[in-house]
Amino acid sequence: MPAKPIKAMPIQFYPRLTKGRFNNWRVLMIIITQLIFFGLPWVHWQGQQAVWFDLARQQFFVFGMNFWPQDFIYLMALMMAGAFALFFWSTLSGRIWCGYACPQTVYSTIMLWIDRLTEGSHTQRAKLDAAPWSVKKVLRKSSKHALMLLFCFWTGFSFVGYFSPIRDMAGALPSLSFGPIEWLWIFSYGSFTYVLAGLLREQVCKHMCPYARFQSAMFDSQTLVVAYDAVRGEPRGAPHKAAVPQGDCVNCNICVQVCPVGIDIRQGLQYECIGCAACIDACDVVMDKVEKPRGLIRFTNEKNMQKPGAVGLSWQHLLRPRAALYGLAVVLVLGIASVSLMQRQPLKLDIARDRNILARETARGWLENSYTLQLGNSSASEQHLELTVEGLPGVEIYSDEPVIALPAGSNRQITVRLEVAQSTGSVPIVFTAKSRNHPAWKVSAPSSFLALQ
Repeated sequence: MPAKPIKAMPIQFYPRLTKGRFNNWRVLMIIITQLIFFGLPWVHWQGQQAVWFDLARQQFFVFGMNFWPQDFIYLMALMMAGAFALFFWSTLSGRIWCGYACPQTVYSTIMLWIDRLTEGSHTQRAKLDAAPWSVKKVLRKSSKHALMLLFCFWTGFSFVGYFSPIRDMAGALPSLSFGPIEWLWIFSYGSFTYVLAGLLREQVCKHMCPYARFQSAMFDSQTLVVAYDAVRGEPRGAPHKAAVPQGDCVNCNICVQVCPVGIDIRQGLQYECIGCAACIDACDVVMDKVEKPRGLIRFTNEKNMQKPGAVGLSWQHLLRPRAALYGLAVVLVLGIASVSLMQRQPLKLDIARDRNILARETARGWLENSYTLQLGNSSASEQHLELTVEGLPGVEIYSDEPVIALPAGSNRQITVRLEVAQSTGSVPIVFTAKSRNHPAWKVSAPSSFLALQ
């Protein structure tokens, strides 16, 4: 009877922290991204939260600009520009986004710092996990997860602060008296952070991230990737201990130990590689110690793989067709959206004619139509509006307010009556609402004036 195959048990991975120029860039990106994420909700602009997505009132405030659901096109433009920018940088330098700015990488690195703070180095963490349970082990493990949960709670709190005024939430923080919806999203966002970055970590990049599967579609012969110089490094081994000449790779495996996804870059480029260059920093340190030139592992491309030295970005890389097309797409989308945004009128006007009474004759014998106007002001200041009507000679406008006061970021519904001495059939007209505060701000909407049948 054939023996049953033994399933390989997953091996716990303990990434080693490293130092070097690429690690410094990675730390800087973590600091920048987290300052933006955690700090932006606390910034005030013109007396209110600078970035606030008020879902209850269906208004979105971004540094003094108010957006409504009908302005969703600007969000679509931003998402398109972000996608093309990702393709552009992927064509230039592979998965550099994943290695330096992806939230999964950023939060996994922060969790790794918490690991080191509470449990020690990678070897100490491995020994602690292998040791039997004791008071010391329980204290270290509980303190680690307590810090992780505290950090995850703060990420959830900050995320909700973009949708609910964060200063009001801060006032409720000592008593934890948040609303049920706020609690739901704090718990949901914090839980996802804890599971994905605290528990799964590299497994997300290796098995769950779809970007790793299609990244090669954007690569070409000039895309910069992290690569091992096999010609220079092989055969591996310590030269002073070998009877035959050896390559520069001393087979220390530190490049594997520092890799956040646990791959061996010496086996060639793999889809799991996130381009963080931790292996480059680690290998450069080893090369310095054995008095060998740096660059055994380096950024290069397929075209220059066999040439020594790292390859940097140049105008030639930027102007090649694929990269140029992606870059042009980013510029076009952002340019068109920016021009549209600068020309965007903050006033909104929708008109509905009273269908219960299409037309009536007034006491003085004039014809009258009634309309309901929905006015909106998406600017950051109160506007005073005047109404005019074109297309109907001799028309007179009657409303409760000759000058309509419209507070900042508000909608108002008013009733307007139009009277004319005589009219036949249906006459096209155009309502115009013009701001007294800013004469250049005006908005028009078409309608019609109906006569008696």
